[in-house]
Amino acid sequence: MAEKDVANLTAQEAEAELARLSAIIAEANTAYHTEDAPDLSDADYDALKRRNAAIERRFPDLKRDDSPSEQVGASVAEGFQKVAHSQRMMSLGNAFSEDDVTEFARSVRKFLGLEETSALAFTAEPKIDGLSLALRYEGGVLVQAATRGDGAVGENVTANARTIDDIPDRISGAPDILEVRGEVYMSHEDFAALNLRQAELGAKTFANPRNAAAGSLRQLDSAITRGRPLRFFAYGWGTLSSPLADTQFDALKRLHDLGFSTNPLTALCQDIDAMLEHYQHIEQRRATLGYDIDGVVYKVDDLDLQRRLGYRSTTPRWAIAHKFPAELAWTRLENIEIQVGRTGALSPVARLKPVTVGGVVVSNATLHNEDYIAGRDANGAEIRGGKDIRIGDWVQIYRAGDVIPKVADVDLEERPASAKPYDFPTACPECGSDAPREAGDAVRRCSGGLICPAQAVEKLKHFVSRAAFDIEGLGAKQVEQFYRDGWIAQPADIFTLRERYGTGLQQLKNREGWGEKSANNLFDAIEEKREIPMARLIFALGIRHVGESGANLLAGHYGTWADFRDAMAQAEPKNDAWQHLVGIDGVGDVMAHSLATAFRPGAERDAIDRLVAHLDVQPAVRRGTIDSPVAGKTVVFTGTLERMTRAEAKARAESLGAKVAGSVSAKTDILVAGPGAGSKAAKAAELGIETLDEDGWLALIDTA
Repeated sequence: MAEKDVANLTAQEAEAELARLSAIIAEANTAYHTEDAPDLSDADYDALKRRNAAIERRFPDLKRDDSPSEQVGASVAEGFQKVAHSQRMMSLGNAFSEDDVTEFARSVRKFLGLEETSALAFTAEPKIDGLSLALRYEGGVLVQAATRGDGAVGENVTANARTIDDIPDRISGAPDILEVRGEVYMSHEDFAALNLRQAELGAKTFANPRNAAAGSLRQLDSAITRGRPLRFFAYGWGTLSSPLADTQFDALKRLHDLGFSTNPLTALCQDIDAMLEHYQHIEQRRATLGYDIDGVVYKVDDLDLQRRLGYRSTTPRWAIAHKFPAELAWTRLENIEIQVGRTGALSPVARLKPVTVGGVVVSNATLHNEDYIAGRDANGAEIRGGKDIRIGDWVQIYRAGDVIPKVADVDLEERPASAKPYDFPTACPECGSDAPREAGDAVRRCSGGLICPAQAVEKLKHFVSRAAFDIEGLGAKQVEQFYRDGWIAQPADIFTLRERYGTGLQQLKNREGWGEKSANNLFDAIEEKREIPMARLIFALGIRHVGESGANLLAGHYGTWADFRDAMAQAEPKNDAWQHLVGIDGVGDVMAHSLATAFRPGAERDAIDRLVAHLDVQPAVRRGTIDSPVAGKTVVFTGTLERMTRAEAKARAESLGAKVAGSVSAKTDILVAGPGAGSKAAKAAELGIETLDEDGWLALIDTA
C-alpha cells in the first residue's frame, strides 16, 4: 500500500499499515540493537514510530499485541546478560507548546495543592538524543552498568561502560549504594571522524550519532567499544542508600563533584517565564552545541515534592520533555470532506495540494470540528485571530509529535475572492439523517444509528477488532463485504452465519477469495469466540466514551455480566445505581450517560441482548487483590485534608488497592472525614459506615 496520510486511512488500510510498520520497526530494531548496522536514519525511524502511534490513536481497536508503542527501548539482545532494574527506568511525557508547559506546571500545583503565588522551582536541561544508561556503584566502586532495555530489564554492558572516559571506575564521598542514570552520546565531530575511519576500513558507516553511540555501547567485544569516542552526561539517579541532596539542582551539583559530567546548560528556574526563556536560549544554541538534542527537560526541583507527585504508569508526574517545534509548510486547501465514524461523529478533513512536511508528503489534514473551521474554540473564543478556513485558502500545515497534520493558520492575503465561508452540514452525508450537535458536545453526530451504513459498518469493524472479539478470518474487508451483501447487519448476525449459510457452504465457498476450507475455518473461529471475557465484550459493544481501559475497569468492578447489565439498566441520573456507577474511579457523568443510554429499552439494548444470547460471557476477577488493609474497599474522602491534597490521598489509596468513590452509598466501606465534612458524614453515620479522621486514615494505611 502506498503511504497515505493517517487522516485518510480506512480501517482496513490502517490494519495493514500497522502490520507493515510493526515489521519494519522490528527489523530496524534488530539492525540497530544487535547487528550494529542501522539501515534507517534517526528521522526516518522516529517518523515510523510516530506514524504507528498516530494510527493507533485514530484506530485504538486495531492496536497490535506487538505494538512498537508499548515498547520502552528494546528487549535485551542475544549475548548480553539481563539486568533487572531495581527501580524501573521510565519514559517522559512530552510538551510541544508553551501552553503544554503551562498546563504541566498547573497540574503539578493542583496535585500538590499549591497556590499560584506559592514558590515552585524547576530545573531545565537539554534533552540529549542518546542511549540511557544506569551505573551502579557500591562502596564507591562501579559494579554494574545496564542499558534501559524495556524499562524493567536491560542489558549488562559493564565492561563496555568502563571504557568511557566520562564514567569513573571509582568515586569517593558518595552514598554506599549509588545508581547514576544518564545518557551515552557521541559528539558531531567524533561521529564524523568515526564514520571516516569506518569508510577507510571498508566497514559500514553509521546513520547518525545516536545510532553510532548505541551500536558502540552494545558491542560484545569491549575492545571495539574502547575504540569508539563515547561520552556520558549524568542527569539523574535510581537506587540510593542515602539522599544526594534536597533538590534536583543540588543533586546534579553533587554528581558533578563526584566526578560525573553534567550538562552545563542545566539551569534553575523559579517560574514558567524563566523555563521558557531558557528553552529559547537552548534552542538558539542547538546548532552550536556539537551534539544532538531534541528538546528541554523540566523537573520539579524539590525532591520531596517529586516524591509526593510520584508516577503514572509509564511517566513521572514531576517531569516533562519540551520538544522542539514541529515543521511547518504552506499549501492550498482544495476541498473539505466529511467522514462519519462509528459513533456518528461528523469529522471534517482537509484535502490539500500535496506538500512535504517533515519528510512526509501530506495531502490531508484534520480540521477537528465546525468550531475550528469557523475560527473559534469550544467556548466561542477566537483562535487564529478569528480567521475561518475556506476551500481555496492558502493554509499553514503543522506536524507535532504525532504524524496527523493539522491546519494551523490561514494567509488572508492569499484568499481567493470567490472563497466562501464553509457551510458545515446539519445532515449526515451517508444516510441523510439529522446530525444535531448536543449541548456541550464539540461535534455533530448522525442520528441514524444502525440505519446509517457508515456507523453500522464501523461498529461491526470495531466489534471484530483485535482488542474486541478478534475473530480470525473476519476482518474489516470481510465485514464490509458481508454487510454490503446483507449477510450481517448487527454483531449477533455473525454468530448465526453457519446456521444461515453454512449447511451447504455453497454460498460462501463460491465467493471470491473463499473456499470450503476457508469457510469452515471462519465458522470454527466464530464458534471459538462464543466464550468471551467480560471486559472484551464491553469494549466490543462500541459504546461511546467506553474504551479498552474503561471496559476493564467496569468488568473488574461489577464482576459478572448479569450484575453489570442490571446495574446499567437501572442507572438513571441521581439514583443509587447511577451514584454507584459514577463513584467508580475513572467513570464520570459522560461515560455513565453513554452506558445508561445503551442499556435502556430500545434498538441498541435489543441488539446487545440478541448478541449476548449467543455468548458465554466469562466473569472478571474483581479488583482489590493487593495485600493491604484497604485492598478491595471503597473509600470516600470528604472535608478538608490538612496533611495531603485530595489528589495525593486518592492516588495513595488506589496504589493500595482501594476504590475511591465520589459519594457515600451502602457499598462504601470507609469515609475519611476532614474538617468541614457535611452531608457525606451524616449519611455515613446513618448507614453505619466506618468513619476515620485524617490521622486515623494515615495510621491505617501506614501499616501497609
